[in-house]
Amino acid sequence: MSSRTIYIVDDDSAVREALQLLLESEGYAVSGFPSASAMLSSLGPESAGCVIADVRMPGLSGLDLIVEMKSRNLRLPIIIITGHGDVPLAVEAMKRGAVDFLEKPFDDEALFAAVKRALLPDATAQENRTEESHAPERFMLLTKRERQILERLVEGRSNKVIAHDLDISVRTVEAHRANVMAKMRVKNLAELVRMFLNGRNILVSENNLEDPSQKSSSSIMRRD
Repeated sequence: MSSRTIYIVDDDSAVREALQLLLESEGYAVSGFPSASAMLSSLGPESAGCVIADVRMPGLSGLDLIVEMKSRNLRLPIIIITGHGDVPLAVEAMKRGAVDFLEKPFDDEALFAAVKRALLPDATAQENRTEESHAPERFMLLTKRERQILERLVEGRSNKVIAHDLDISVRTVEAHRANVMAKMRVKNLAELVRMFLNGRNILVSENNLEDPSQKSSSSIMRRD
């Protein structure tokens, strides 16, 4: 397909091998590693492609890997894989520089789409950044309740927890969540988090809000 390689880092050999077979079936060159340290030792300045790494691993975690790659000036895009309930870690990973995250279980198409986005040429990536720059104006379309839902989604809270927080039904949360996704023009939680993070500075300054990605779960926006 190209000289670019997909580097998979996961201490679970079954997951690693399954991802490798799946991506190779699409024509990608793939190298798998059981640890972040093992992958780092194989990379050089000429390495091209992207990295798919589990957020929780012995030794260097996915978050540590992002920092280490930056310190070594290795500029490969990083996609983080998280388990269910690890969305707050995924948000932190994107704040540190990951380009995307996938929450287990994810389907084949979600994986392929994430890899394609990570490998986009700079010009196309710039178009995506321009699209995400519309976050502030789209945020203004949200109702107060929808903003409360957005805040908690970005914190990584489940629909059930959000329902408890706001004293509403899970079905009501699901309806508001669908409205948030539609108004922000995103298809999944990863896109929503990415758009929010790219526009959060403007959102916070223009709307006098705390940054949900920075605060603790005990500090929340004013409720109805």
